[in-house]
Amino acid sequence: MVSPKSIAYYVFHPNELRSIIQWKVWHNPVHERDEAKDSENLKRCFHFLNLTSRSFAAVIMELHPELLVPVTLFYLILRGLDTVEDDMTIPLEKKEPILRNFQDILEKDGWTFTENGPNEKDRQLLVEFNVVIEEFKHIKPAYREIIKDITKRMGNGMADYANNAEHNLVGVDTIRDYELYCHYVAGLVGEGLTRLFVEAGLANTALLKKPELMESMGQFLQQVNITRDIKEDLDDKRRFWPKEIWSKHVDTFEDLFKPENKQKALDCSSEMIYTALTRADDCLYYLAGLREQSVFNFCAIPQTMAIATLNACFQNYDIFEKNVKITKGEACQLMVESSQNLQLVCEVFKRYARKIAKKNNPHDPNFLKISITIGRIEQFTESIFPSQKPPVDQKSPASVEEAEKAKKQAYEDRWDLIYMTAAVILTVLIITGCMIFVAYLAGARFDIAYYELKQQVGELLGWIEPKAKAVEAVKVVTEKSEL
Repeated sequence: MVSPKSIAYYVFHPNELRSIIQWKVWHNPVHERDEAKDSENLKRCFHFLNLTSRSFAAVIMELHPELLVPVTLFYLILRGLDTVEDDMTIPLEKKEPILRNFQDILEKDGWTFTENGPNEKDRQLLVEFNVVIEEFKHIKPAYREIIKDITKRMGNGMADYANNAEHNLVGVDTIRDYELYCHYVAGLVGEGLTRLFVEAGLANTALLKKPELMESMGQFLQQVNITRDIKEDLDDKRRFWPKEIWSKHVDTFEDLFKPENKQKALDCSSEMIYTALTRADDCLYYLAGLREQSVFNFCAIPQTMAIATLNACFQNYDIFEKNVKITKGEACQLMVESSQNLQLVCEVFKRYARKIAKKNNPHDPNFLKISITIGRIEQFTESIFPSQKPPVDQKSPASVEEAEKAKKQAYEDRWDLIYMTAAVILTVLIITGCMIFVAYLAGARFDIAYYELKQQVGELLGWIEPKAKAVEAVKVVTEKSEL
């Protein structure tokens, strides 16, 4: 049920309400799933997809039929892996072998896991993980190999961090460590998806030769999430902001959340946002290599939401007090724009980059770096889709000709106005003269009207005494009678 607060919000934000209606009512999926053909296990997999995904479920469900099931299973497998890694109630000696051997678990019929803590939100997925394993056996061998390879590398990376006592105690140390962690949990996902897209013939094979592009696709999303979720992670006793960044501003990580350090916290968050923004132009470059609309939508929508989230977090101290999200109306607007073409996606990136630029504080230590990064985004979008209107150059022959033409047109327009005004005045004068002449022929006494007008004006200006009015009127009438 819609809350009164939401109703009040959309009363003052009708454009967002329009976007929600537009997406819900008029959006037509590129591909639609035929549920009648799904097995019971596959239906259960789609149930878990909707249950565990906050943002990816909708775009996954519209994927090309060739990739719908493989990508769904890929997501659920990595979600299961992540659920084991995130759960702090599982002892390390139990957790590590599961993480390092999760790719082998995919071959174990009937495997399930019931040892997650009761508060782990996605624990039910692992309780019924056997349905994922069953459906995994039915996809193409090439897809299975890609998914198992990524699962193995990701699981080992997660195990390395889980086994790192320093990481568990103080969090991520350097920016390099931070990006390595994001590589394991997200960069590898970008690689795996790209290999699936190319294997299905829905993406340019040249993307496989640009590992930095598919890496940035995952890194950008993960870094945005880590930046936004700082308060949630602190509550869960996890630290992903690298010490190399926050130590420039405060002595301890917890100091970021003290009100007296508000400006220092904002400066620290600016550097985190800058680190994520450096990946933005790579994401646009990657999108240019996709060949199929549903695959493009699948990749573009999360990216535009990510840069919108960065804008919502930039210079916003709320991130240290609560979880900051873009509104549902803004999300629907982004989905509408991002499911069209690359040019519109570039416009979205440029729009939010300019919003960030407007909020960029000159006193912020990262002001110049952020400005340069935003300039790179503008430059990249301009290189793909140049502005339609070139800047006016008065030295160019074409510009001089246009200026002369405009000047001549303005001169002609001015005289046209003069002619029209004169014609109107002349027409009014002729009509008035004709009416007076007709009235005169009909016997109208203009002489009395003249004297009356003269008398009133004289009295008004003090030239004639008011009592003379009657005398003058009688004199006029008498003279006319004698005649």
